[in-house]
Amino acid sequence: MLGEGILKGLAETAKNFAGSFVSKERLTTVEYPEERLPLPEASRNFPFLVYDGTDWEKGLRCVACQICEKECPPKCIYIEKSKDKKPDFTGKPQIYPARFDIDISVCMSCQICVEVCPFEAIKMNTEYELSTDDRFGGLLLDRQQLAKSNEYYHQIHPAEAAGVDARLAEEKAKADAKAKAAADAAAKAATASAKPPDGAAGASTAVAAKAAPALPADSARAAAKTEPRKEGGD
Repeated sequence: MLGEGILKGLAETAKNFAGSFVSKERLTTVEYPEERLPLPEASRNFPFLVYDGTDWEKGLRCVACQICEKECPPKCIYIEKSKDKKPDFTGKPQIYPARFDIDISVCMSCQICVEVCPFEAIKMNTEYELSTDDRFGGLLLDRQQLAKSNEYYHQIHPAEAAGVDARLAEEKAKADAKAKAAADAAAKAATASAKPPDGAAGASTAVAAKAAPALPADSARAAAKTEPRKEGGD
């Protein structure tokens, strides 16, 4: 029938309109900003930097490898490496980003920076209320503005964050086991080099015996004369 789809659509609209007065399920309008719909876990908007611990500057996972800057299609990431190293959250000296800026007015939320990061340091945020009257400085976020704790990451992407933590813990356990094995091997090598071989004691005794001076013949004869003489039975 011609126009059957239009009639079905109008009927559905009328049903929702009339039902919205008696049923909250039919009320599809959200009174924003007083009301907000919960965002799905897979939603994403702009990137942020993950840090561990309580100090954002010390705990940043980013080591300024600049892979995300090179791979970013709109080139909205700007990174400057530090000239020195400082201990990270685990105490290991690392290069850190002296500057890490993202121009969110250019960012297209493609998530390529997240996919190429080998250190799980950059993730996608779900925050969308970022309007500002400053179209230049207000939309250029620095590393302090981008830094979010790992707890915050668990709040917005719980399943993804749990998988990342498990993977990082596994990698750390492997690195610790490898370091322990290397330390044990070095300790064994040091002990083996300090301990003389089994034949070394006998060889040193033989050398000492050869090096000892022989008794003179007169001394040997004098020793023989001093021995008591055995008397016979007669």
